[in-house]
Order: sequence, then C-alpha cells, then structure tokens
Amino acid sequence: MTSYRFAARALSAAAVTSALLFTAGCGSDSDEPGGHSQHGGAPVSDAFNAADLAFVQGMIPHHEQAIEMSELAAGRAGSDAVRDLAAVIEQAQGPEIDTLRSWLSDWDAEPADHGGHDMTGMMSDEDMAELEGSSGAEFDAAFLRLMIAHHEGAVEMARELERQGSFAPALEMAQDIISSQSAEIDQMTELLN
Repeated sequence: MTSYRFAARALSAAAVTSALLFTAGCGSDSDEPGGHSQHGGAPVSDAFNAADLAFVQGMIPHHEQAIEMSELAAGRAGSDAVRDLAAVIEQAQGPEIDTLRSWLSDWDAEPADHGGHDMTGMMSDEDMAELEGSSGAEFDAAFLRLMIAHHEGAVEMARELERQGSFAPALEMAQDIISSQSAEIDQMTELLN
C-alpha cells in the first residue's frame, strides 16, 4: 500500500509538473488584468503566473469530485461523524469553486479540459463506483480512505502553488486548504482507526 501511494504521488507530481509546463506554453500572459474579485477580503491583483492558472484549473475539478463524494454520504454513511464531516467538506469547497471560477473569468481563461483525473488524489471511476455501491460501515471506511487520499492531493497541489505561485488571493486559498484539509486528514485518520 505504501509503495502504491509513493508511486501514485510520483506520477501525480509528474502530471502537475507537465500541466505547469503545458500551461506556461499556452500563451497566458502574466500581466493579464485580474479584475475585481475577492477571496478572504484580499483584492485580486494583476499578477498571476502559469502556476496560479494551473492551480485554479486543477482545483476546480478536484473540489467538484470532493463534493460529489460528500453528497453520497447523506444517504449512505453509517455514522453521524462521517455524515457531518462530509457536510463540512461540501460547505467549504462549494464557495471555493465559485471563487476559482471567478478568477478564471477575470483572467479570460478556460477551465481545464482534462477533467482533473490525472491530478494527485483524484479518484478513479472504479473508486467512485466502489463508494457509490457501498453503505453503512463499508461506506464509512471507503469514504474515509478515499477522502484522505483526495485531501492529501489537494494539500500537495496547494504546497506546489506556495512554491511557484504569485497571485496573492490564490496563495491565501492554498494556505487555507493546507490548514483545513490537514486537520480533516487527522480527523479522518482517527475515525478510520
């Protein structure tokens, strides 16, 4: 299991790097006006780079899948703790998706066309089918296991942005993701154990 995770993360890191290089070559101009959207009270600045764009384009489908997974918990979870955690995830990531989409609009950029499945932490169709086909304690275990991996992927993406990004509101969101999702990983690990 550990070697699988290491291999999956290595492949995912390569995919993120490829996406960054691809985005850098797509003619995105780092001086593109940023508009007037806000995140956490910080005004959008004019400075964004290829790493910022890759983060925004990648985090939208990443968050969308987390919401899709969380919505399943309402009717399938066996424990209130898992159901409540899923609701918290859904409530946090929905508004972030709206913010991410507003940045793309401000930058005159399109959403990613890959659907996000090659990003770190994303669930495969088989993983999602396993989750959809389970209920009760079986669902809880699958949800926690899969969501931990999903959150680890989001934290990795956010840390990558911290290293390479320049757009202050996105960097602020990345810090929020690292903080909140790391805490949720700890909570889910306790529930799983």
